[in-house]
Amino acid sequence: MQVVTLIIILFFCKASEFRKVRRNNRGNNDKSNSSKRSSSTVKRYAPRLPCDIYTYLNEKYLDCQEKRQTTVQNDWPEDLIHILLSRNKIQIIKDNVFSKFQNLKSLDLQQNEITKIEHQAFFGLKRLTTLLLQHNRIKTLSEEVFIQMPRLTYLRLYDNPWDCNCELESLVTFIQIPRHRNFGNYAKCEKPAELEGQKLKEITPQIICQDEDGQPKPLEGPKVTRPSVDSTLCHTYLYPIATLDCRKKELQQVPTDISPDIIKLDLSSNKIKRLQAKEFTDIPNLEILNLSNNGIESIDPAAFSGLMNLHELDLSENKLCNFQYGVLEDLYFLRKLWLRDNPWRCDYNIHYLFYWLKHHYNVNYNGLECKEPQEYKGWFVGKYVRSYYEECPNDRFQVHAGINEDDWEKLEDTKHKTQIESAKTQGVLLTVLTP
Repeated sequence: MQVVTLIIILFFCKASEFRKVRRNNRGNNDKSNSSKRSSSTVKRYAPRLPCDIYTYLNEKYLDCQEKRQTTVQNDWPEDLIHILLSRNKIQIIKDNVFSKFQNLKSLDLQQNEITKIEHQAFFGLKRLTTLLLQHNRIKTLSEEVFIQMPRLTYLRLYDNPWDCNCELESLVTFIQIPRHRNFGNYAKCEKPAELEGQKLKEITPQIICQDEDGQPKPLEGPKVTRPSVDSTLCHTYLYPIATLDCRKKELQQVPTDISPDIIKLDLSSNKIKRLQAKEFTDIPNLEILNLSNNGIESIDPAAFSGLMNLHELDLSENKLCNFQYGVLEDLYFLRKLWLRDNPWRCDYNIHYLFYWLKHHYNVNYNGLECKEPQEYKGWFVGKYVRSYYEECPNDRFQVHAGINEDDWEKLEDTKHKTQIESAKTQGVLLTVLTP
């Protein structure tokens, strides 16, 4: 009996020791797991986690999604074609931050915390076709941000708290241009309350610049200022059409007191070197504008803003090398454009002017001939642009349909609509570019 009692006591002692060992092991495992979870947590939320760089279909990608990035890093390679930066912590897009990525085709910035985009933020992105800015905190933006990207085709702006006031007018006008049919399609006003929920694509630009009494609001923010230049030296004629003749008056600026009833404005043979933004907004009925022989060196992209009725524009005998993107966008009814005797420079910057004319075949123009560089001097710009793409490896596999080389050169100085119809009757030449 004593032996049995002793065996039972030893059994309970061993069981007690076994439970203690299990508790100790469990405690050690919990500490180990806790340590692992802690280190995993630190790793997950560490700033500037490494981005993935890979090549797909011969195009280089940088995938930096969900990496807690706050800005663009200097060590990213310059030859990137696509940059994915969605779901990060970026708040401000600063000037020139993407300027070194000159081959970039798409840029994904959605689902960040962006509140501000500086005017030159996308400078240098001349090949960009897709820009995604949806799901951010942007309240206002100017069209100036986008004019640096002549090939932009897709622009997403929805799910931003847009404040539809005067500062947003230029953006609203910009995305409503017919050729921008894929720009900001679902973006909506959040403020003011009376415009909440209305699409930027559908809102009337003038409405967002009215006060409570229906009167135009003063434009907030930086304003375009022009020196006051009167037209007292010019001559006004009312027959056969209302004309302001300012030829050879030594003018250095466009007069600021032109009557809104003027139909024809002749500013030829003056000394106007630059055309500022919105130079002609006070004369919306203008149909004929002569700016020849002024020595004009540059034209602001918004210089012709508001000239919806302009039919004829003479820019001959100036010092223009190219047009910035957007210069001609408001000229929906333009029919004649004089360009002769300008030092047109045949490089990538001339492409905007050529393609605008190509897509607006009703516009008759002349004088678009390369003067610089020396290797292209005397070429028609159309011939230069075609040679540019023939030499470009990315476009060698494209199929181009068009008329033959001789007809293309004739189009530069003749009436385009007539020539195109003639070319259609003669047949279409199909050219396949191969490596």
